[in-house]
Amino acid sequence: MANVMGVDIGGTKIRLGIIDGAGTILYDERIPTQFPLYPYLEKNVLRILGDYPEVAAVGIGTHGFVDPKEGSIIFSTDALPGWSGTKVKEQLQAATGIRVEVENDANCAALAEAKFGAAKGLDRVVCLTLGTGLGGGIIWDGKLLSGGPHGGAAELGHITLYPGGADCACGRKGCYEQYVSGTGIQRRIREAGVDLTPLEMFQNAATDKQSQDLLEAFTYDLAIVISSLQAVFDMESVVIGGGVSESAEYWWPQLLDQLEPLLLNPLEIQTAKFGNDAGVLGAALLVLEGK
Repeated sequence: MANVMGVDIGGTKIRLGIIDGAGTILYDERIPTQFPLYPYLEKNVLRILGDYPEVAAVGIGTHGFVDPKEGSIIFSTDALPGWSGTKVKEQLQAATGIRVEVENDANCAALAEAKFGAAKGLDRVVCLTLGTGLGGGIIWDGKLLSGGPHGGAAELGHITLYPGGADCACGRKGCYEQYVSGTGIQRRIREAGVDLTPLEMFQNAATDKQSQDLLEAFTYDLAIVISSLQAVFDMESVVIGGGVSESAEYWWPQLLDQLEPLLLNPLEIQTAKFGNDAGVLGAALLVLEGK
């Protein structure tokens, strides 16, 4: 199988890699995100293809609502200004002469974990990326569940957890994202009047009652999120990744305790295998074997 390029686009950096059929990253480069984004992306993709002319296709994972059939960006927040409406697939295929596929970045992470990572060999998986926001990716009978008429399928972060709750960037209130993401945890800490980072709060929970209460509120809400998704998808496994998962040693036991009485059926819960590699690997998988 030919090598492909995977591109993971974030608000502050873009990662570009050359990946082979076994999921090995042969070349890896990080560049700062610059705007306007599309011409900058095209220039750097062409530059790397010049050094790796054997690359057969390009897969791109990006923040925002994506139409995967058209390979266009339906909506992106101010994290990527000017990105909404960009016909990435059409323009980049014309520029490179090779196949290009585009997907939401959380969906790409789910592909990587299902093919090569923590959920390898499983057919129904929910991946939750707990970072600045809450990304969601769903593998349904071995295929990625994505797209929709507005590119919003599997936007799990924007299901309502607390009606009338904290304001969300989507314009509504009380979304999952506002309670179980890194930003949501920081908001809870700030509202509690505590001067701690999320990691410090997790670490202090063993000895400090206020930190313990904050940790338990977070794990309870995450347990509600997982149990609610189980009622919809009856998945075999939940894979939790993103920056918040890097501190899982401090809150994992509490999550499992909170989750046990809420589950309809037994469910495997595990942390992601690939961490920051998931996005670029998943983007490559868009064109290694299709979704």
